Amino acid sequence: MDITQPIMLETAPAPLEMRPRRGVSLFWRTFFFLALLLFGSIVAWLQTFRALESEPRALQSAQQLASMVNLSRAALRYSDAIARVSLIKTLAEQEHVSITMREPKDIFEPAEEDEFGRRISEELAARLGPSTVVATSVNGQKGFWVGFSIEKDAYWLLTDPSRLGPTRNSTWIIWLCTAAGLSLAGAAFIARLINQPLKQLSFAASRMRDGDFDASRLNEQVATSEIREVNIGFNRMAEQLSKIEQDRVIMLAGISHDLRTPLARLRLETEMSVADMDARAHMAADIAQLDAIIDKFLDYARQDPVELAPVSLAAVVESAVYGVREHDDLRITVSVPPNLQVLADETELLRIVTNLIENARRYGKTPETGIARVEIAAKARDQWVLIKVRDHGMGVSSETLPKLTRPFFRGDAARTAATGAGLGLAIVEKTIHRMGGVFNLANTGSGGLAAHIKLRKS
Repeated sequence: MDITQPIMLETAPAPLEMRPRRGVSLFWRTFFFLALLLFGSIVAWLQTFRALESEPRALQSAQQLASMVNLSRAALRYSDAIARVSLIKTLAEQEHVSITMREPKDIFEPAEEDEFGRRISEELAARLGPSTVVATSVNGQKGFWVGFSIEKDAYWLLTDPSRLGPTRNSTWIIWLCTAAGLSLAGAAFIARLINQPLKQLSFAASRMRDGDFDASRLNEQVATSEIREVNIGFNRMAEQLSKIEQDRVIMLAGISHDLRTPLARLRLETEMSVADMDARAHMAADIAQLDAIIDKFLDYARQDPVELAPVSLAAVVESAVYGVREHDDLRITVSVPPNLQVLADETELLRIVTNLIENARRYGKTPETGIARVEIAAKARDQWVLIKVRDHGMGVSSETLPKLTRPFFRGDAARTAATGAGLGLAIVEKTIHRMGGVFNLANTGSGGLAAHIKLRKS
């Protein structure tokens, strides 16, 4: 075996992991649609209310103003100068109505800027005559002004706009903002009420996927009947899967343990009784292969918790490469920084690298030379360490790629040369997940299969 160190990987490596497509969470999507529905309903209701309420209010206000102007006009017309002054003073003090002379140089703003003011102006003109002027400001003084004439004299009648009812714009804005705020709060509450059980179910499913069946139990006493039935069904499924997993572990461990003793006796008897050296070597190799398969079963059945500690990645890779240095059909290239450390179990990490190298040696040979060229590289990125182990073989089809980490699965291209139990990559993925990492397989652009590992940086 030839070992070279270091060499750079190809310039366009395969992605480390398959990232899911980003999207809006269920909470925000539900909140958005509820808020949009409620806000649209509020706007439609306000517009309908304004359309139905504006016309009667305009007519009522115009009638009140017309009556006030007619009364003021009659009082001014039929009173003498002294009584007129007293009348104007009484109206100002008791009715908050001010009557002043209208000068030709007065500057005013017509009250026709909105539908309400325009409707009042039209109604007053119809009741008091076409010369009637309605303004919202005269000479810079705000209010509701009505200009009318008594023979040759012109007057302004100023009244408080609040006497006509609520202001035309500010009240609607206040009510709209209040209703919108209450609607958004209600939408957030409803969205959270809908989203909370789904978040709990998602968390429980993720814990069950990682093998923690105890933490995946859901509340079976919730008030909503549909959610309660889902939680009960999920808990029963988790219990069944937990029992199946325990039975599988016990079965694998029992079978592996029971096979060890007869295999040891068979090896001893083979070495002592078979005279043909070549036949004895082949029989011993077959027994060694069976013993290795049993080790795979035991590795896969292992459920002990992993204790993480800072581990020198370069030292682990060096140990794994040293263990396969006698293979003539293997060429390994290593590019690992010497000071790079990861949080892992050293024994488990060594088993991972060894399994990946062995998998590449068996199934990653180039057809032309029959030699497996393996590249091992690593680099730090943020709080993670990215590790890549790739070969230059033929790779696998896109349909087969997701199945490679399934227990006991072997691709069609590897069946004829398969000498294992089909557990190598399954053990690698399971062990990496137990250490809090991410494992992914991908075909490389230049040919071959690449294994990507993501572990926490020490």
